[in-house]
Amino acid sequence: MRAGRLLKGAGLLAALLAGWIVFGGWYGRGPLPHETNFLVPDGASLAVVAARLEEKHAIVSARAFRLRARVFGRGAKIKAGEFALPSGASESLILRIISGDEALRRFVTIAEGLPAVMVAEKLNAQPLLVGKVDAPAEGSVLPETYDFGRDDSRQAVLGRMQAAMTRTLAAEWAARAPGLPLKSPHEALVLASIVEKETGKPGERAMVAGLYENRLRQGIMLQADPTIIYPITKGKPLGRRIRQSEIAAENGYNTYAMVGLPKGPITNPGKASIHAVLHPAPTDALYMVADGSGGHAFAATLEQHNQNVQKWFAIRRARGEL
Repeated sequence: MRAGRLLKGAGLLAALLAGWIVFGGWYGRGPLPHETNFLVPDGASLAVVAARLEEKHAIVSARAFRLRARVFGRGAKIKAGEFALPSGASESLILRIISGDEALRRFVTIAEGLPAVMVAEKLNAQPLLVGKVDAPAEGSVLPETYDFGRDDSRQAVLGRMQAAMTRTLAAEWAARAPGLPLKSPHEALVLASIVEKETGKPGERAMVAGLYENRLRQGIMLQADPTIIYPITKGKPLGRRIRQSEIAAENGYNTYAMVGLPKGPITNPGKASIHAVLHPAPTDALYMVADGSGGHAFAATLEQHNQNVQKWFAIRRARGEL
């Protein structure tokens, strides 16, 4: 009997200790030695934020914080911004702060290749900004992360985004490589917007730029699929295959129906794509096709290109796509 009571007592003690570890870790004083400003990037996950908190010594364990946040956080959603964390802040208090509305600064990220209509949608969806914006001129916004304060105007934030693009394009144009088939910063911006939409691989940008610039020099149609889609959706995903009638459409953007550049950008290109078209890779490539890895196979001749196309078809057949 005595042994049974001892076992029960040990079990109760263990349960109390486990409870203290869980609740004490959540509500107890944290290790942060002094008040610290803490940045939550736009779009950051709980795992990313927890790791950053551990690096800043605001919490003891990122893994434990994630677990407790899921159990005790009641669905709290972390928000992008800069927050002031007081010394000794408990994990519970930290979550309340970074999921609340009292940020020192907020952030909005414009992703590379986000078209103008979606830039406006993103700004208009920010609840702490005031006023409303319409879609800006395509290509006028530099994709980047921007900070703002409560009650800043959306138009002012948009203005800073556009000023950043103006500065970046001017600086890149001034430092451009010699011998480019581009007559103006506007043409560079247009081609950069195509490069932005044509490849998701950063290492390919200069190669894609070089290919298209070879085509411009030789008077060959660019034949870039995103230029077919832009007049239809203003840069949003098409959500279906391109129709033959759309391939043949003449609208000032479709590079399957015209020689040269479109009349304007088809998205907001990032710094890397702008730099790529002004410093293209030296190449004799004129053709490219997907290679199955998220990138492209490049070719200088139609014969080589047709071989690459057959390889791509074989990959698609193996995937059950054809």
